[in-house]
Amino acid sequence: MDENNNRNGNKLPKNTQTIIVLIISGVLMLTLVSLMNSWIKSSTTKYISYTEFVEKMEAGEVAAVRVESDRIVIVPKKQVSQMVEFTYYTGFGVDRTTLYEACAENGVKFDVPVQDSGSAILDFLLVWVLPIVLMYAVLGFFVRRMTRGGGGMMGVGRSNAKVYVEKSTGVTFKDVAGQDEAKESLTEIVDFLHNPGKYVKIGAKLPKGALLVGPPGTGKTLLAKAVAGEAKVPFFSLAGSDFVEMFVGVGASRVRDLFKQAQQMAPCIIFIDEIDAIGKTRDTRYGGNDEREQTLNQLLSEMDGFDTSKGLLVLAATNRPEVLDKALLRPGRFDRRIIVDKPDLKGRLETLKVHSKNVLMDDSVDLEEIALATSGAVGSDLANMINEAAILAVKQGRNVVSQADLFESVEVVIAGKEKKDRILSEKEKRTVAYHEVGHALVTALQKDAEPVQKITIVPRTMGSLGYVMQVPEEEKYLMSKDELEARLVTLLAGRASEELVFDTVTTGASNDIEKATQIARAMITQYGMSEKFGLMSLESIENRYLDGRAVLNCGDATAAEIDQEVMTVLKAAFEKAKRLLSENREVLDKIAEFLFEKETITGKEFMEIFHEVRGDNKEKEAENEKADTGVAEMQELDSASAGQQEQTQEEDTNEEQRD
Repeated sequence: MDENNNRNGNKLPKNTQTIIVLIISGVLMLTLVSLMNSWIKSSTTKYISYTEFVEKMEAGEVAAVRVESDRIVIVPKKQVSQMVEFTYYTGFGVDRTTLYEACAENGVKFDVPVQDSGSAILDFLLVWVLPIVLMYAVLGFFVRRMTRGGGGMMGVGRSNAKVYVEKSTGVTFKDVAGQDEAKESLTEIVDFLHNPGKYVKIGAKLPKGALLVGPPGTGKTLLAKAVAGEAKVPFFSLAGSDFVEMFVGVGASRVRDLFKQAQQMAPCIIFIDEIDAIGKTRDTRYGGNDEREQTLNQLLSEMDGFDTSKGLLVLAATNRPEVLDKALLRPGRFDRRIIVDKPDLKGRLETLKVHSKNVLMDDSVDLEEIALATSGAVGSDLANMINEAAILAVKQGRNVVSQADLFESVEVVIAGKEKKDRILSEKEKRTVAYHEVGHALVTALQKDAEPVQKITIVPRTMGSLGYVMQVPEEEKYLMSKDELEARLVTLLAGRASEELVFDTVTTGASNDIEKATQIARAMITQYGMSEKFGLMSLESIENRYLDGRAVLNCGDATAAEIDQEVMTVLKAAFEKAKRLLSENREVLDKIAEFLFEKETITGKEFMEIFHEVRGDNKEKEAENEKADTGVAEMQELDSASAGQQEQTQEEDTNEEQRD
């Protein structure tokens, strides 16, 4: 640790800030005492001329005169009688003999006190030294109270790490679901902490650090706690922002203090959440941050300095691995990058089971169906859905959670609660009904679209006036060009329905247009699905685990051509949606009217009306009837053939008997 400190820029001792504060306090105290003395003197001092003094003395107003080292004190008679010594400080310059003669002529007492060196020293000590000593003692007392436990002034240099031992975490790998690959990587680390001998024997070294990377809510912090719980070792937990303060050098001091504590309690685990707060790339093009960079330098130094054989492991989590400094990510510091991504269907099902194990549910609950309906949800979303379903069941006076509660909770998390105070006019309600049925009908008419689960025109708190809930039939990791084009047609079908029925458009399609534009642009710039640009990457993704913002990697002229290509793709999808709805106008009107009355319909009700109006059931009945007729005719033919065969056999038998 001393070597690390020496490498850290020849910094002043740890208590430098305290010493500086005390010195400044002493200077301020001296100044304050001096000002107070000056104020006291000025409040009791009146400067008069020698002529005024003589006049007052001849008038019998002066009782005594005392000559001091820096002043002449005049005591008036009226104040002597009142036992108050109000002093007049004279500013006239006369010799002592002349002053004595004037006093003798007027019968005024004249006094020249003898200066005692002891009393002068005592006065100095009482007036100047004692107040300073007292102030120093008071300040020292408060400073010791504030810095108790070390770490500098007010503890700003002390680590704020929260220490969790095995009993405190209470989390193991059984509590983490849907992240099997991440758990497998971390299980090896736990095994090393438990059995370091077999790894050291073969020459293997424990990784110094592991970086957990993934979107928010996927369980990175939970995984870190599970590692500590499985290994049964102390767990130091901090956020990256805990290191950063307004004082330069405080973050580095906290890093030193943290690793010092950790080495004393090894084997143990240090977990730094949101490490990007201190681990950003050191870039001075736009002005650096000395405090953050010193903190990062100290962290790099500490990770190089500790001995892994003692069982000290550093875990960190971030949503933005692309902004981290390259020196932090090299082998020997964070040796492993563990991806904690959104769970797949199997992972979502396991996560739902973990979060619902203590929730009472009835026999109608099918968690697999809920997992299929929540594609893209992370662990925190799924936990919230289970909790919302339980709350909804209690509000409705039931003791168990039903499947309907779970589906309603999915809608609450995705679209918000029903906004009961928002009452639409009849015209707006009908417009929303046609808009949503337009989406659903085009979905049913396309073979590459996901089936409809529910249609509603009840407003939600997240801003939607209605929506169509679609549930995929299976989990997909790839999407074909046909599926993306079908998605575009579905998104633009709401606007197409409004234009077809009302011959006008509203603002209700803004979110649909935004999503459709994003898909069309990605098809052209990222997926290579444009005949004009071919297999050319024109965009890159930044902050992949957060907003996934796309940044163009082309010139202005190419960007303008991309915009034209996006417009062409969207226009073709809109025209197709409008054509499909025109060809099925009767179905559109029928379902929209039913939705207008009911406000919410299920996917089953939607498909029943769809097949009924299109005549699909009648055609099937006709086909079945035709098939039944064909079967009956075949049976009659078989019977006739069998009868004829029996008659032939009987005739042959009679002929044999005659012979």
